[in-house]
This record gives sequence, structure tokens and C-alpha cells, in this order.
Amino acid sequence: MLDILANRIYRHLFAAQILSLLGSGLTTVALGLLAYDLAGADAGIVLGTALALKMIAYVGVAPVAGAHAGRWPRRRLLVLLDLCRAALVLLLPFVTEIWHIYALVFLFQSFSAAFTPTFQATIPDILTEERDYTRALSLSRLAYDLETLLSPMLAGLLLTLMSFHWLFVGTTLGFLASAALVMSVLLPSPRPDAGQGSFGKRLTRGARLYLATPRLRGLLALNLAVAAAGAMVIVNTVILVRGTLGGSDRDVALFFAAYGLGSMIVALTLPRLLESLPARLAMLAGGASLAVLLTLAAASQGYTAALALWLLLGAASALVQTPGGLLLKRSSHAEDRPALFAAQFALSHACWLLTYPLAGWLGAALGLDAAFYGLAVIAAAGMVIAAIVWPAGDPSLLPHDHPEQSHTHPHVHDAHHQHGHEGGEGPEPHSHAHRHGPLRHSHAVVIDDHHPIWPR
Repeated sequence: MLDILANRIYRHLFAAQILSLLGSGLTTVALGLLAYDLAGADAGIVLGTALALKMIAYVGVAPVAGAHAGRWPRRRLLVLLDLCRAALVLLLPFVTEIWHIYALVFLFQSFSAAFTPTFQATIPDILTEERDYTRALSLSRLAYDLETLLSPMLAGLLLTLMSFHWLFVGTTLGFLASAALVMSVLLPSPRPDAGQGSFGKRLTRGARLYLATPRLRGLLALNLAVAAAGAMVIVNTVILVRGTLGGSDRDVALFFAAYGLGSMIVALTLPRLLESLPARLAMLAGGASLAVLLTLAAASQGYTAALALWLLLGAASALVQTPGGLLLKRSSHAEDRPALFAAQFALSHACWLLTYPLAGWLGAALGLDAAFYGLAVIAAAGMVIAAIVWPAGDPSLLPHDHPEQSHTHPHVHDAHHQHGHEGGEGPEPHSHAHRHGPLRHSHAVVIDDHHPIWPR
């Protein structure tokens, strides 16, 4: 898996990703302490509101960022977003009102909502071989899991030496280092026809491409299953461990570590697994496992059994999440990837925006057992919907017909565009009205201007 780090551009970007994740993790810890410093016993309300603002920013801002990403050089955009996040974090130690926290958190997460999908869409343009990209997805999954484990440990170590306000300074340095790493490499430029069309069309293009692709509709349904399980873990682990099992704060940390460990085990083994197992089968197995494990968690009363279930929940979640980028790469042209990754970012977090409050409300109103059963039903529904809308086999080559049509869009003279000119059209790629005759052929279908509907 580590062979791909021989690629200098990817190595620098991966290091930038790790620094960015550690910075975000330290910010989360410091933000909790800042909220307690300002709000005292109401700190939970402040953090809950900040979490809701984070999800709203992710869902609302990512499509807007995706609409503009094709018009900016990617290196310049990623560096600018890192610098903006660094500046905002540096302001947090100076806040004196609760609304200051809300405003800065929303802005910070808005910049993250632009940075993350743009960053993710850049990797498949660097690692063009599917095998290499699959390994990059597993490394990315490992980075997210390690951040979950290491950020609290690093924050705890730093807090023995300094006040929590200095964590914000450390976070700022992390984002600056991330920006420097991105600046140190050359990234692929936006494709010639990226960013074309009205803002409204560009704003919705990612979602339209996403929802018109059967395998991505399946991915969205499986995102709901992952969000159902993840919300139960994040929202109700402390209630299960401290209330039902009578554990300590250390036990709560152990349960979160087990969840992360399960995810890392799958991330390490998945590249080899996907060489012999179709992504659809692996992801549906993960979705089905989430529903079963949530049901078992409702019936489990023992500490050891619950800890094992958390390990398996982490593994099943990674089995669904890790190959998601592979499906996005297979379902898009390079120029559409920023918009498509932004759509995935927004739609997947919309699932979390639904399941977070649902997990909390069901647990508080009806008890943990009812919450586990309710979220298990949602996970099962997501898996079943995915199995229905994502066809078995998912062939890469589809024979299909093109009717005669005339339209205007940026193009080069490839197999789809063999036509005469009157002069003045300009160098390729250029845009002018042109006609396509009727055609029947077979190739790997991607939803685009020539294939607005998936062939049956």
C-alpha cells in the first residue's frame, strides 16, 4: 500500500491531508474547552449547536464550492482555503461571546466544505491507475481513523504543558504547513470545459450527475446506513458505557478506539480484497452488517460483547465508505470530478444531519434499545434500496443508441465530434452549435452532456 508514496505529488498531498486532519482534531478539543470556559454547564448546548452548524455548512456550501472549483487553479484554491482556515482558528482564542464561536465555526467549516471535496477530486487525476487510487483511498481512511485516535492524545499531552488557547496556535501552524506542502507541488489544472455554463447549472451539475448514475444512487443509500450506525456510535456511546454498562471515561475512550481500530483493519486489507471481490458486493455486505450489528447492540448487555460490536461496527462502516471514491472516479470525467465529489460530500452529510438528531432524540425519549432498533431499520432500508437501485454486475461497457441531436458545448474533435467548420470557431476546445448523427456503440458510460440518461 505504501508504494504509492513514491509518487512525490501524492506524498506531499497525503502529508498535507494528515496535517489538516490533525489541525481539525485539535480544534475540536480546544473548542470544547473554550465552550466550557464561556458557557459552563451549557457547554453541551453550545457544542451541539456548533455541530449542527458544521453539518449545515457541509450540506449547503459544498455544492457552491463545487460549482466554482472548475474555474480556479486547484493548487491556488487549496492553499487559499488552508490560509483562511488558519486565520479563523487564530481568532478563536480571542472570542468573548457565544455567537462569536458560532460565526467562526460556520466560516471554518464552510472553508472545509470547499477544501475537502476539491482535495479528494484531485487525487484520481494524480493516481490514474485504479489499483493505485484504491490504495490511496485506504490510506485516506487510515488517516481519518488515526486522527480520531491521535488528536485527543496529542491534545492531552499538549495540555499538560500549556493552556488550551495555545492549541489554536498549534492548529494554525498545521494548516500553514499543509498550505506549504500543497504549494510545493504542481497539480493538474482545471479541464478546458470545467466551469462552463450558468451558475445555476454548475451549482446543480454534481447532484444531477450523481443522481442519474445507478451505482451512485446505491452509494447514497449506503451512506444513509453508515450515518445511522455512526450517529449511534458518536451520540450514544457515552450513554451506553457510562449509564448502561457502568463504565468510566476511560472506557468511553476505549469504545471509540475499538470503533476506529475496526475501521483501520478494513482499510489495511481492502485493496487486496477488492482485487477479487466486486465493490458492490463488499459495500452491500458492509451495509447489511451495520443493520445486523445495530440490532445485536440493542440486545447486548455485556461489556465485552458491546466492545466487540463497536469493533465490528467500525469495520463494517469502513467496508462501505472506503470504496466510495472508487465509484465516483468510475462515474465521472476529470472535469466533472470536483462537482461530483462536492455532491457526495453534501449528500452524505445530509444523511448525518438526519441521523444525528434522530439518534439523540430516540435515545432520550424512548431509551437506547429503541434507538438501536430504529437506526437498525434505517440502516437496513439503506442497504435494501442500494441493492435495488444499483444493478448487479454493474457492467463497465454498455451498448446504447444516440439519437440525432444538435447542441452547443465546449469540445475537441474526438470520436463524438467529427464535423466541418465555417471558420472563426477558434482553437480546440471550442464551443459552437454542431450536429450529431444517429449512432449505436458500446463503451464505459459516464453521465455527461452526451449521456444525460443512463442506458437501459
